[in-house]
Amino acid sequence: MYEPHCGFKNLKFAWGHDEYLYQMLKFNETTIPEEGLAMIRYHSCYPWHNKKEYKHLMNEDDEELLDWVLEFNKFDLYTKADIRPDVEKLWPYYQEIIDKYLPGKLSW
Repeated sequence: MYEPHCGFKNLKFAWGHDEYLYQMLKFNETTIPEEGLAMIRYHSCYPWHNKKEYKHLMNEDDEELLDWVLEFNKFDLYTKADIRPDVEKLWPYYQEIIDKYLPGKLSW
């Protein structure tokens, strides 16, 4: 189905929450860097980043993106705190990030 080393950008992924968010961000022309988009899109692709599968489909760009996905995964699963954060206190910080990478009204 795929040529060797075709690159992950050319693969078809199931439409879970990761792919949905990735496609929505791309459609809305986010300014999130490719590394950030890769973290969103591929962080649940455990056979790739956890079991080292699909190496035959990777290209050079994917090698670098894999490093970013692995870094992100340190903060993904099993890193939730028991204490709920103060949303009001954190809101300005996250609003600044939203305004930077996703300004205006989004199409869902």
